[in-house]
Amino acid sequence: MAFIRHLQSLKLSPFISQLLRFQKKPPVGLYNLHVISLKEELEFPRRLPKELRYALQKDPSLINRIERIFKSGKAIGIRTIEKTPERVLNAINNIAILSQHQTIITWLPRLLLTQTRPVFLPYDHERSEKSGVDLDEEVAVILAHRLDFKKFILVDDGNLGATEVDNKLIGELNEAISPIILRHVTSRMIFDNADTRTATGQAIIKALLLVGPITHVLELYTRGFGKLVAASTDDVLAETAELFALRGSGFTWKQLIVRSRLLIPVFALATYGAFQVDHLIDKGDLSWAGFLFGVTSVALSLTTAVQSIRMYEQCVNDLVKEGKLSLPNNFRHWIVAVKQDFTNPARLGLFIGGILSPIISMTVFAWFPQFVHNGWILAMLGTAETVTAGTVVILARRLNALKFQLDVNRFLREQVREHRRGGEE
Repeated sequence: MAFIRHLQSLKLSPFISQLLRFQKKPPVGLYNLHVISLKEELEFPRRLPKELRYALQKDPSLINRIERIFKSGKAIGIRTIEKTPERVLNAINNIAILSQHQTIITWLPRLLLTQTRPVFLPYDHERSEKSGVDLDEEVAVILAHRLDFKKFILVDDGNLGATEVDNKLIGELNEAISPIILRHVTSRMIFDNADTRTATGQAIIKALLLVGPITHVLELYTRGFGKLVAASTDDVLAETAELFALRGSGFTWKQLIVRSRLLIPVFALATYGAFQVDHLIDKGDLSWAGFLFGVTSVALSLTTAVQSIRMYEQCVNDLVKEGKLSLPNNFRHWIVAVKQDFTNPARLGLFIGGILSPIISMTVFAWFPQFVHNGWILAMLGTAETVTAGTVVILARRLNALKFQLDVNRFLREQVREHRRGGEE
């Protein structure tokens, strides 16, 4: 462990520095503002932001009060924070590591939705105080920001000053949309907490750009070694990313070293399998050759995925034993562990890529036999899981925003149905 601390103190290349840091720099300016300033805009409800539509459908009398703000030379805006503030992420991380056995989903959704505080034992407070952390203060930080992610604000370009009437209106608008905001905040915080731990993976994906030319040269002059490089490099680097991600999640080096013992024989078997691919190709078993190549390129990652879930299952067991979590049976323990592990979109992507990689490689080898010795193609197949992980991360960010829009649409439809039922009565 002293060796790792020594490495972190050195001036390293950008790639190695990425590997050894566990936190991103605080984000700056990660929000946007949608301003509504004209009375005419209110005449076309479908063009208004859905948050404002929801508030106006809930209380139509707000329209006249908003128009009076416009006449006074002011406007209203909807401010959206696009990334959880670093102080909030630190608070979530501190609570998870110091008291909740590295888990997030077992307590954060309840805290945000119902303000149910996580259970802290005397030992948790003692441990956190030694680390200079006040758990109650961390909870207060999270709660203080729970409604900040989407909120109405007064836009006063003319510096006319906010009146008591203005502030009351803004407060009522924010109160009106609070039901739809809380669900968005919950998914936003969980996603950002997981995303913060994937910076290492981004550096590793960049490093994989070197795999293509190296594999191509090796396959040209030393047949078989190119396949070994293509199959093993991505897997080893992905495993390295996972190692540092788990360390950033609060697991100790001792836990990770114990977990890594199984990886040595798995890597040995994967290496042996990679050398057997050419033998299967020479026999004409192209489908099996492709399948074996795909398996050897993800052996470490799939083993790591299973081990990570097992580690989180043990964390869930500890929470139940300490009375911090109530679950009906052991099967639910595993369900929570899987959900916790896959809150990280990169891990979910690596798992999906690990499942798909043998199928993709088998298909390419069988349908395009002319490429079985092409280093560039082999490198692409070997990095399929990493590419899938990157794609899942990008899609997860967009799907998170889409989920909020779908939730708002659902609330709007429910409002319309309630109004119709009220009119019929």
